Amino acid sequence: MQSILGIDVSKSTLDVVLIAKSGSSHRKISNTSQGYHQLEKWLEDRQAGKVHVCLEATGQYGEAVAEYLDACGYQVSVVNPARIKRYGESKLHRNKTDKADAALIAEFCQKENPTSWQPLSPEIKHLRAFVRRLEDQKANLQQEVNRLKSGEKDTWVVGDLQSHIDYLRERIAATEKEIEDFVNKTLGLKSQQKLLATIPDIGDLTANTLLAEIGDVSIYDGAPQLAAYAGLNPQAHRSGSSVHKKTRISKQGRSELRSCLYMPAIVAMSYNPVIQDLSLRMAKRGSLKMEIIVAAMRKLLHIAYGVLKNQLPFDPNYAAQFNFSS
Repeated sequence: MQSILGIDVSKSTLDVVLIAKSGSSHRKISNTSQGYHQLEKWLEDRQAGKVHVCLEATGQYGEAVAEYLDACGYQVSVVNPARIKRYGESKLHRNKTDKADAALIAEFCQKENPTSWQPLSPEIKHLRAFVRRLEDQKANLQQEVNRLKSGEKDTWVVGDLQSHIDYLRERIAATEKEIEDFVNKTLGLKSQQKLLATIPDIGDLTANTLLAEIGDVSIYDGAPQLAAYAGLNPQAHRSGSSVHKKTRISKQGRSELRSCLYMPAIVAMSYNPVIQDLSLRMAKRGSLKMEIIVAAMRKLLHIAYGVLKNQLPFDPNYAAQFNFSS
């Protein structure tokens, strides 16, 4: 019997549940390098042997422990939280504690045997750090601009806000240049950026964000799985024959991917022939504007997947028959 380790990740702690021949056991450790060493020792003391580790893809808080356990030789799976949630709902799990969540993740791993996770390459990790820093700077800039426009009258405060806005704009320009310089000198990233840039309305900055957040495209079984990873998979609501709520996106994936696709999708509805055709068909069916935009974002991500997966530039003349979903 292969041992199973479910990990519920938070910013400062890890709740772990081990399912082994000797039974089930639980421990809480710190989400630090020292805690990872303690976890490895704990597994050795329990003679866990070959262990399949599973945790949710909850962002940067789980990346370090996943990398550590992968380097130790354990099989590691990092799973979309939506899959765990659906599994828990199907099993009528009601308890919502860190220990219960770790146990649910372990049970899911044991029953579903998710595919193994692969650590990001150093290049993608560096690009992702760059891109997320840029997004933080832009968010800070928007906050300061909003404060300046809020009607503040104090002369000193207005001057300080303007100075900070000018500084942030300088830092944003510097970060964008650092990103572009890094991509230009990294051949693999540059070639992929060029491929994505063949898609109408995908500029270099959007392409860089897509590369950083998607990572290795080969780890996805298809474009629908990538859409689920981004939280762009539709969720229909049905109850008998009388309740039909509007279909919504799950929003349980990478918000960074959704954010970077929003404006390109809006522009693509007018200029990308594939997206334009989709939006027109949906409009004729009476779809709401936001439903059309979300569908355009999802289609754009499907196209990006196809371009990267097949290492072929976008061509609207064959897009209709080319299968971008696998």
